[in-house]
Amino acid sequence: MYRKFKASVVAALCAGLVGCGSTSMDEWDPFAAPTKKADPKTNGKIEVEGRSVNVSCSGDAAKGKPVIVLMHGGGDGLDKLAALQKTLSAKNRVCSYDRLGAGKSDQPDGSQSFTSTGKVLTGVLDQIAADSPVVLAGHSLGGLIAARYAPEHPGKVKGLVLMDATSPTMVADISKAIPKSAKGPAADVRAQNLAIFAGQNPEKLAIADGKVGSAGNIPVEVIKHGKPYLEAIPTYGKHLEQAWTAGQRKWLGLSSGSRLSTATNSGHYIYVDQPDAAVEAIERVASQANAG
Repeated sequence: MYRKFKASVVAALCAGLVGCGSTSMDEWDPFAAPTKKADPKTNGKIEVEGRSVNVSCSGDAAKGKPVIVLMHGGGDGLDKLAALQKTLSAKNRVCSYDRLGAGKSDQPDGSQSFTSTGKVLTGVLDQIAADSPVVLAGHSLGGLIAARYAPEHPGKVKGLVLMDATSPTMVADISKAIPKSAKGPAADVRAQNLAIFAGQNPEKLAIADGKVGSAGNIPVEVIKHGKPYLEAIPTYGKHLEQAWTAGQRKWLGLSSGSRLSTATNSGHYIYVDQPDAAVEAIERVASQANAG
């Protein structure tokens, strides 16, 4: 019983903080397929920063209308976003991509930082969006990466949707919410997630805390989960839920046009549990970005 419970809460919080699903370094196969230029309207691989990156694009957009770019959570890949992409592509041009170390993209050459993963994102956008503006819609770790990227690329990113994005101060949050003296499942959760943030994840990405930058007045929608699943962790669960909510509020500092909402019937995977809430938010931001 204890083992089953411990595994479940570790997995739950692992997904909640950065996402760390079944993808593992042992599953990577850099020789699976040759790198080639892909038609941006189909699935395929493109070359970015000397690495093979798997992309998927669908739908059409009018001139000047933003391209929606979906960004998966840690441990996931673009395949997890397929249903959301299909729905959005009925009215928009929508793309997604596997970051290095995820899905069908190459492994990173070494450790990654927000700077290096941002360079890859820039290279991807250059090929899938060309001169069009973009709206970045990220889940969990993908939301954190999008939120770090947008303030530094105001000419390109015209809107953001953060779906239960990892907090900008998650290392400090979890360190404070679960003290070193914790025992049992909570101690396991603390140790595993701090290791993940230190770079022990398939993307080899060091996920450092930092201040929330300003992206001006672009439309930003922050959506947090409504089901308090983090409370399943003994003793410290309520503290973690409070820290998570506080982290979502911090993202409002991205823009004077930010808005926070709660997906009341959703756990961490908002776009799976309440797809309508995700679709409506993304389309709303895309429309506002287009009008701007």
